[in-house]
Amino acid sequence: MPFYEQLTDATKEARTELLAAPIIADCLQGRVTRDSYLAFLGQAFHHVRHTTPLLMNLGGRLPERQAWMRKAVAEYIDEEIGHEEWILNDIAAAGGDAEMVRASQPDLPAEVMVAYAYDLINRRNPAGFFGMVFVLEGTSVALALTAADKIQQALGLPDKAFSYLRSHGTLDQEHTQHLARLLDKMTADDQAEVFHCARVFFKLYGDVFRALPTATPKGAASCN
Repeated sequence: MPFYEQLTDATKEARTELLAAPIIADCLQGRVTRDSYLAFLGQAFHHVRHTTPLLMNLGGRLPERQAWMRKAVAEYIDEEIGHEEWILNDIAAAGGDAEMVRASQPDLPAEVMVAYAYDLINRRNPAGFFGMVFVLEGTSVALALTAADKIQQALGLPDKAFSYLRSHGTLDQEHTQHLARLLDKMTADDQAEVFHCARVFFKLYGDVFRALPTATPKGAASCN
């Protein structure tokens, strides 16, 4: 079985736990509020703004035995650079204050997730970063396009308020096969690091979602 499929199967429970976050249930059932959507975009900005710096750092930290990954890293940089500005544009289109978000500090879950990403590149095996890519892209493929449609239907916001979700839902579908080929070429030790980091990032990224405000108060029964 290809490693990507092994990784998907082995992280099924962690993925299920992430997708069980209350804010995700709200979105998929059309109960999302504008404040919740803006809060999601705000935290997305705070981790997406680090994607390019993380990738650049990764490219410089790869040892010679992993030098073959540099081309893939360069391609990711080319495709990901500037996406945080898409999020700020969405915030403005949804009626939020984009400049206030730009100047703000991330909530603790997003800050911890980003800090862990820098730490694993600088202190652990840099290949583990692709565990983060696996989690974020996989979550995007599973949710982004459907969530964008549900949120737009619930809130009546314009198309230009969903450039981040819709573009990433489409782009990350294209990236999945590229990531699968990259992971399959790794050594067993590097694959083990990716597996470890993927499990960590499912927890950390799930914490970002679980900290977002929901339409349904905690402890209250869900309703449509």
